[in-house]
Amino acid sequence: MDRDALADFLLRHREALRPDDVGLPPGARRRAPGLRREEVAQLAVMSTDYYTRLEQRRGPQPSTQMLGSLARALRLTPDERDYLYRVAGHSAPDRAAREDYVAPGLLRVLDRITDSPALILDGLGRTLVQNDLARALFGPVEQLTGWERSAIYRWFAHPETERLMYPEEDRDRQSRAQVASLRATLGAEGPRSRAAELVRALSARSAEFVAIWEAHEVSRRFEDHKTLVHPRVGPIEVDCQALFTEDGSQTLLVLTAAPRSEAEGQLRLLAVLGTQEFAAREG
Repeated sequence: MDRDALADFLLRHREALRPDDVGLPPGARRRAPGLRREEVAQLAVMSTDYYTRLEQRRGPQPSTQMLGSLARALRLTPDERDYLYRVAGHSAPDRAAREDYVAPGLLRVLDRITDSPALILDGLGRTLVQNDLARALFGPVEQLTGWERSAIYRWFAHPETERLMYPEEDRDRQSRAQVASLRATLGAEGPRSRAAELVRALSARSAEFVAIWEAHEVSRRFEDHKTLVHPRVGPIEVDCQALFTEDGSQTLLVLTAAPRSEAEGQLRLLAVLGTQEFAAREG
C-alpha cells in the first residue's frame, strides 16, 4: 500500500469534482475547490473520519469493497479505478466482472434524476447503484452481496418474496423476460463468463428456470409499461425508459409516472416515506 500516492490521488480527484457533478446541491460558499470530505464519504457510504484518515496518510488499508465505493463516488474511469486499487495494495479487479464499476456517463445522468426511481443494472441483473426513490421502491438491493445482488437470481431463488412486487398475472411474463435477458448476456460474454456461472447456479436451484431456458428466448428489452406493487402505497403504474452503455453491458433504468396521475402522487408519497425511513434508521 502506497499511502502517499493513495492520499494524493484521492485529494486531487476530490478537488476536481463539483457538487453538481455528483447530484449534490451547491450549499454554502466554499473556501476550497471541489467536494468536501464529508460529501465524498456520504457518496461512498463510509464515515467522514475513515475517509479523512485515508487522505491524511494514516488510515488502514481499505478493502476492495471500500475501493469500489470510492471509485463510484469519485466518478473514476476504468484506468483510474485500476490505479486506485494498485496504490491501495490490491490487484486491479477483473473488468469483465464489472461488479463494482459503474459507467461514469450513466452515473452523471443518474445524479440528476431526483423525482423518479432510477437505478443502474449490469447484464446479470445486479443493481450497481440506485437513487433514493429507487431505494424506497425496491429496497437497498445495491447493498446485497454475491448472487443475491442479482434480480434474476432472486426472482427464481426466492419466488415467495421477490415476486410480490409484481401482479400475479404479470409474473410469467417477467420470468421469461429475466431469462431472455440472461441469455443475451451469455451470448455476449461467452461460456466461461459470470453469466454462465449464474446459469449453472439457477439450473441447479430452479426447475422453472430450466424449462424457460430451454425455450432459447433472447431479448434485452425492458417492458415499456408495468405495474409494481409496493407494500405501503399499493400498485403503482409506471413507464420504463432504458439507457444503455455503448457496449450494452450496463443499463440506466428510469421509472416515470404519467403527469397528474395517481401514480405520480404515489411516487411523491413514496419519496416522503423513504426519507422518513432513512432518518429513522440513522437516528
